[in-house]
Amino acid sequence: MNFCRVVFPINLEPLLYSCREDNSNLIKPGMLVTAPVRNSSKRGIVTEIVNTQTLDNIKFIEKIHGSEPLFSKNMLKLLKWMSEYYLVNQGTILKNILPGEFFELSSPSLKNKDKLKLPDLESYNNIPEFDINPILNLFLKSLKKDVYQSYLLYAHSRNIEYSFILGILDNFRNIIILCPEISIVETLYPLLKKSFGERVCQYHSGLSKPQKILSIERIVSGKSDIVIGTRHAVFTPFKKVSLIAVLNEHSSFYKLEKIPFYNIRDIAVMRGYYEKSVVLLSSISPSIESLHNCMSGKYNLLKPDIHINRPKIRIIDTRYGTFLKSGISRSVIESALNSINRGNKVMFVLNKKGYASVVHCDDCGYIQKCVNCGIPLTVDKKIHALKCRYCNYSLSPVPEQCGRCKGYNLQMLGTGTQRIQEELESLTGFKTIRIDSDIASGRKALKSLLSSISSDDIRIIIGTKLMTSRIITLNEFSKAIILNADSFLNFPDFRASEKAYQEFVSIADKISFDGELLVQTRMPQNYLFKYLKKYDYISFIKEELKRRRELNYPPFSKLVLIKFRSGHNIFEKIEDISKKANKNLQILGPFKSTEKQKDNEFSLLLKSSDRKILHETAKIFLNAFKQDKKTELWINVDPLHI
Repeated sequence: MNFCRVVFPINLEPLLYSCREDNSNLIKPGMLVTAPVRNSSKRGIVTEIVNTQTLDNIKFIEKIHGSEPLFSKNMLKLLKWMSEYYLVNQGTILKNILPGEFFELSSPSLKNKDKLKLPDLESYNNIPEFDINPILNLFLKSLKKDVYQSYLLYAHSRNIEYSFILGILDNFRNIIILCPEISIVETLYPLLKKSFGERVCQYHSGLSKPQKILSIERIVSGKSDIVIGTRHAVFTPFKKVSLIAVLNEHSSFYKLEKIPFYNIRDIAVMRGYYEKSVVLLSSISPSIESLHNCMSGKYNLLKPDIHINRPKIRIIDTRYGTFLKSGISRSVIESALNSINRGNKVMFVLNKKGYASVVHCDDCGYIQKCVNCGIPLTVDKKIHALKCRYCNYSLSPVPEQCGRCKGYNLQMLGTGTQRIQEELESLTGFKTIRIDSDIASGRKALKSLLSSISSDDIRIIIGTKLMTSRIITLNEFSKAIILNADSFLNFPDFRASEKAYQEFVSIADKISFDGELLVQTRMPQNYLFKYLKKYDYISFIKEELKRRRELNYPPFSKLVLIKFRSGHNIFEKIEDISKKANKNLQILGPFKSTEKQKDNEFSLLLKSSDRKILHETAKIFLNAFKQDKKTELWINVDPLHI
């Protein structure tokens, strides 16, 4: 009698099952089967065939779906690697990499509202032509058949990045193109469809369930061999992938910020390694990790020798000059008005939503705080209330009297997007659009706001990173103003400078080549601005690497972030385990949560240049609390946010 192990999309490791004699020869690793688990029948994936002695009380496989494996052997290897690397069981990994639609390959016909509508191609700006043939030919000549090869394309603009991708597809079959945002998928999909027809399908969370099932059926049947999508598309069930392209590879959207905390960029590289295929990472400002991999010889760097005109970058020193209450320099306002009066559009970027930061008492210095979380409440003028950004507690109306000294000398400190919008409309007389998470609470609302940007009567757009990350239309703005650049740089994160540079360059890429990016800062002497003004990203990276090396931060070390939440006090136990840890490991913490509601929530940061030591230590913590039903534990390998 044969046995097999089956992994289900639930929080379990693979389980052992018996194969009936009449179908034991039909079952192969990677096949989709139905088997009993937890008093019900579920679909799962066969991970391996086990030849062992007859065992008692082993349940039988109930049904085999299809005659061929849904998962290739290489995909099973990837599943196992992810489980080991991210310290999560295979069932949890499977649940997160394959949504339910992958287990429902017989679908009802699409209703009219579910049919994929191809946008009017005329409404999309054609990607400008660049002479990318030299770097394209260099790339194609370097390719070897059935050999893993990884490349990093450092493009000077997204137009070059997209042109390169479109230029190489004819040389491959079974292609996965990954995008960090649905908006990028929706921009490139019609261009791909125009060139490659039915070979192309898309897969992302914006599709309805029938649309997703249709895309999966097209992939499994071989009708579509070019898949463009967001994170989950990296797990497309091709038997053999020849190219995986990761666009905007530096984007933090590729990192899943919940269990199992995987990074799609790294998984794409590992899948390429197992499949012996080509992996192409691309960005206009690549991640430090990827550039360091080029310097160490792990990746091949592709840098097109193309001269393009770029917007001028001007640094505004906010220590001097005259300013409005909102903190906007008068010279910035004058520059923006000049552009608007010439019929151009201007973008104002602020890394803070709301009206103002806090209500401050000038008499006693008191700031109104949340009664639940203990953090300062921010002003939301739309509902005329103070609001907590953690738990949504609100205090309405905004107090006119200090909560501590009962004085009336209250001031609104700081500036949010609402306040900027109010002041700009008052000063200029022009209608504005504001895009932040307060006003664009859902995908449809956000899409509607973004589409209205192209309206002729809109000259001023104000928003947060939510806006800048979603705007795809290039060169529609003549000017962009970053109002609080220091909030990017002062964020408590060792990656703050890298992320700030990437954000600033991304904004500049959305401005017309003869336009201008104005950056307000109280720290014009910061080394970032020296390189930013010249678009000298490589020199910036070299200096940033020098600083990272001195502090032993990635890419010169590896990190694991562990978070604990418990119904009882576990602080001493965490400290005790930490003291006994490997001496070649640096442990920062445990740090207690600053929120009042989370008295027994702690975080711990492990840092080491030895990946094996990191994983062994994380497993010690995991096993120490495994039987504690009152304690939850999350392990985040290679965290982007600490």
